[in-house]
Amino acid sequence: MPPAYALDAAAVAVGRALQADVGADPWSGGEVQPGGYAPVIVADGGGGRQLVPRLWGVPPPPRREHLVPFVRNLDSPFWIGVLRHRQFRCLVPLTRFRRGSQWWEPAGGAISACAGLWRDSEIPSFALLTSGEPAGLPVVLAPAAMEVWLHADIRLARSLVEAGSAAGR
Repeated sequence: MPPAYALDAAAVAVGRALQADVGADPWSGGEVQPGGYAPVIVADGGGGRQLVPRLWGVPPPPRREHLVPFVRNLDSPFWIGVLRHRQFRCLVPLTRFRRGSQWWEPAGGAISACAGLWRDSEIPSFALLTSGEPAGLPVVLAPAAMEVWLHADIRLARSLVEAGSAAGR
């Protein structure tokens, strides 16, 4: 079964829950598969947040064929450059995440956000940060950690992920 997550809320509800400007995002809710579009939240440069559509799965590095939907190794040369630059960090809103044949839901079933990185190559795309294990869960951020993830320097951002100060762990 391919990995998937769901965001069972319309763009307006996501924006309200995660303090983001929705703009013209048409998201109406549903399940997301790698290669599908979904909203992510990026810092807008003026201290706010903006919901923007991106493709789930970053184009692969040279000599690879498949989209890369997950970031498991923060030390990988493929990711370290985008991790260093705050503008390439994003929040990935979700309400459920499929792990094998089971669905995992954040505590309370509310709209949550996990840490993500986006790249602006041929197609603006993103990948979810997960725990290092092959079938890892997404790094779901506590509300206070969301601003840190979007705006902190690389050391603080890495420590946030590595220390497990994410909610739900």
